Amino acid sequence: MTVTPEKTNDLYPSRGATEVSTPRQDPVVWSDPDAPGPIGAQDLHSYERDGFLAVEELITPDEVATYRAELDRLVSDPRIRADERSIVEPKSREIRSVFEVHRISEVFAELVRDERVVGRARQILGSDVYVHQSRINVKPGFGASGFYWHSDFETWHAEDGLPRMRAVSVSIALTENHDTNGGLMIMPGSHRTFLGCAGETPKDNYKKSLQMQDAGTPSNEALTGFAEKHGIKLFTGKAGSATWFDCNCMHGSGDNITPFPRSNVFIVFNSVENEAVEPFAAPVRRPDFIGARDFTPVR
Repeated sequence: MTVTPEKTNDLYPSRGATEVSTPRQDPVVWSDPDAPGPIGAQDLHSYERDGFLAVEELITPDEVATYRAELDRLVSDPRIRADERSIVEPKSREIRSVFEVHRISEVFAELVRDERVVGRARQILGSDVYVHQSRINVKPGFGASGFYWHSDFETWHAEDGLPRMRAVSVSIALTENHDTNGGLMIMPGSHRTFLGCAGETPKDNYKKSLQMQDAGTPSNEALTGFAEKHGIKLFTGKAGSATWFDCNCMHGSGDNITPFPRSNVFIVFNSVENEAVEPFAAPVRRPDFIGARDFTPVR
């Protein structure tokens, strides 16, 4: 385990009396754009411009079946349900997410180590990487709640202590993403502006925010301005497709009131040169299973 460094200068103030807009202080792509890697030069440029990259078939149908079976095994296991790493829907009491899934399951640990996955993270971030967070999201039909608009980096900076915007997420679909079953929405280009949200962070905020976001939520006025400037992209695609997106993208997803589930694996890679320090705007750290304090590179 790595000892957490002290807090550094705060480049991205948030959770104050008012919302604060700060231009991005960090690169989007940290590696040499001409360096070889799994992402082609044109796609890397698109990622830098828009803040995301969609891959139609990151994993094969056979692999999807393997990961779906493992997801089903985990959510049906009473021991997993009783674990604090499992988050349940407030109304239906069905499992919503299972965190630190790469430590719970060797099947998902292998996916994290897969060069198709971690190789893209290294290329984008220009260094070795570690897993800041992993989870499976289970969004069953008929009422699974969505995730309100937010920037992940705002939370990871304020509550986990990530100093710089040097993290990337990948969402790998294990079910088909229709345009009706609560798919991921991103505002293209929003990653170039940091929106520091208003309001103090309550102690143990994670216990509420993992079910329904409150602290760290932008105002309707700010979201309207972002949407008018950047527009909104909805991601659809078959099981096995994946979306890579920058840590500061403004994104969210709607409720799923269709009969069709939407499940995915969500992995956050952070640069080993961007280790978490003390939280910038929270009284205590979130638990390690949400914001890792083990900075061991993925091998």
